[in-house]
Amino acid sequence: MKLGALLRALRRAADLSQRELAEKSGVPQATLARIEAERTTNPRFRTVERLVRAAGGVVVAGLPGAAAHVVPPPPVPHDEWTDEAARRYPAHLDAWEVREPRDWPGAWWAEWYRLPPERYPLKVPAFAYEVNRQYRDQRRRAEEIRRTFRVRRVTGAGLPETSWRFVAELPDGELIGELRAHERSPHLRNGDEPRGEREVVLDGVLVAAWYRRLGVGRRLVERLMEEMDRAGVRTSWALADVAESRLLFACGYRAERRAWTLRLDRPPVAY
Repeated sequence: MKLGALLRALRRAADLSQRELAEKSGVPQATLARIEAERTTNPRFRTVERLVRAAGGVVVAGLPGAAAHVVPPPPVPHDEWTDEAARRYPAHLDAWEVREPRDWPGAWWAEWYRLPPERYPLKVPAFAYEVNRQYRDQRRRAEEIRRTFRVRRVTGAGLPETSWRFVAELPDGELIGELRAHERSPHLRNGDEPRGEREVVLDGVLVAAWYRRLGVGRRLVERLMEEMDRAGVRTSWALADVAESRLLFACGYRAERRAWTLRLDRPPVAY
């Protein structure tokens, strides 16, 4: 890695901005900026050592081949991206590609107005990043959850054979979502004897509050459909509230005219 890229990678690993690393190392920020931009071809060794140590790294000197035992930090994922002024995005933050105005934190108007591109009040950049580190960490956490959570079907443990239960879990076993459904014969709706045909009735999809809008519910429904295909079950029914309906419509469910809603009210208990 070049020295500038190495310093940016160290800053990212240490979660330090240029200003913060300059203050911590005692090296002027202007000097650090020139080194990272490769505008200083031969910086002083003492300057580089102070910057590396302040970022949590070590400087190793030795004969050729000694560097093989040194593990450099991971490079900055967006290191090659630049803005219209050819400036790199902050290494310690996260940059992403802007595909629509909603991807840009500066497009506060995108949530409320559905405008055609030619009527956007501001020019949408090719890339964007979030200055607020709390939002950045939330975004990183959300991406990690999307990448690592798994969905499995729960069987046995006293569940009836007609139970279709799926859970979404993190690698540490934390339960973040659940789908429950049951299997029945379509002929039971008319009071006929059950036959070989089968259908699944969706009882509900639950996702823990912090983990919503991360694709957990959709993945649960998709796993249900995968199991239906594997078992040869072609039909699934559901009666859902407004929020669940949006999810189910996105997964391919359609509205039916017939719907039955049952309600049970228990009287207050006197003590």
